[in-house]
Amino acid sequence: MLDYVRLIALPSVALLLVAGCAQKQSKAGGAPVPVTVTTARRVSVPYTVAANGTVMPLETANVASQVDGLVTDVTFREGQEVARGEVLFRIEPRPYLAAYRQALATLERDSATAANAQREVTRYDSLEKREYVTQEQADQIRSTAAVAEATVKADENAVAAARFNLDNTTIRAPIGGRTGGLLVRAGNLVHGASGTPLVVINAIHPILIRFAVPGSELPLIQRYGAGKALPVSAVPGRSPVGAEADTTLGNPTAAATGPAPALPADPPPSQSLLAVPMAQGGLSFIDNAVDTTTGTVMLKASFANKDGVLWPGQFASVTLRLFVEDNALVVPAQAVLTGQQGTYVYLVDSTGAARQRRVSVERSADTLAVIASGLRDGERVVTSGQSRLTPGARVAEVRRVSDSTATPAQARPATGGKPRKQ
Repeated sequence: MLDYVRLIALPSVALLLVAGCAQKQSKAGGAPVPVTVTTARRVSVPYTVAANGTVMPLETANVASQVDGLVTDVTFREGQEVARGEVLFRIEPRPYLAAYRQALATLERDSATAANAQREVTRYDSLEKREYVTQEQADQIRSTAAVAEATVKADENAVAAARFNLDNTTIRAPIGGRTGGLLVRAGNLVHGASGTPLVVINAIHPILIRFAVPGSELPLIQRYGAGKALPVSAVPGRSPVGAEADTTLGNPTAAATGPAPALPADPPPSQSLLAVPMAQGGLSFIDNAVDTTTGTVMLKASFANKDGVLWPGQFASVTLRLFVEDNALVVPAQAVLTGQQGTYVYLVDSTGAARQRRVSVERSADTLAVIASGLRDGERVVTSGQSRLTPGARVAEVRRVSDSTATPAQARPATGGKPRKQ
């Protein structure tokens, strides 16, 4: 009976051995995994901080009337650029001209009275010395002269007030800038006491953008911004197409909106109907405290805005550049994977096999990952197809990523040498 069982078991064991060998041979001789490969290399990478900001005018003036009256003339168009001191409105001047002339006449009358009173003082002083008049009479004349002199000073102030009101019938621009919508028209009655603005002027050349950055970036901003204005770029309304907007590791980078339809005929093919121009400026203000609620610090950047790209009240994508890290080792961000042991990449060795390598990522920069340790310049890294890879698997390169994709926007090729920051 035992021999019979052994005879039945032997063929089964043989089949299992054959199946195992066939499986090993299948794995060893399986088809290579198609992957995309690029080369780790050194370039100069800007260190930037991305934020969302709000455009605000450098100056704002609510132009209001200081006198009551009828608006007789509006000398500008809505939305027009005006210069400081330019005439904007005229108010009916005749009542104020009459008041000014009456004040002048009163001043002349009281000035004549004061002059005569002063002559009386001179005569009574002489008579008092010769005792032709009493001291009491002389004091009365001097008192009358003093009252007349005070009246003249009051009249002078009344003339100045009347002149002020007359001048204010012509309303001028207190600042230079762009006018907003008209709130009154010719023929409307305005009141000086109400303070209702007739028009609002915003100074937009130059202009400011206010934005907040994490308080953890403040030491670097103070370090690299000492004695100079750090460069700031801004795109109103959205992130720039193809522009960099990298942040420290852990914060998402600003994604490009993608290419827009090409302009026909004359414009170059690179331009598009939806292209958003980028404004260049400099950091001009750092708030004196970190907001304890949000953990951010408020900054302001100044822009010349000569072409009027930035507009008050707009939201803008802001990029503050602190320094440029030379000779940084970079790979495409999609090459870096995260596992239970941390971040790693798949390398392709000289035999065409995939090898797993742990790496340390310093930060992200646009579409790149800046590698702190774990890689060497020139090593080949898998950028796509990693999900089908296992350590030791053979790979087949579908295509090699061009070197141009391994350089962030505004980065320049490294010149060699040790990494340094400037």
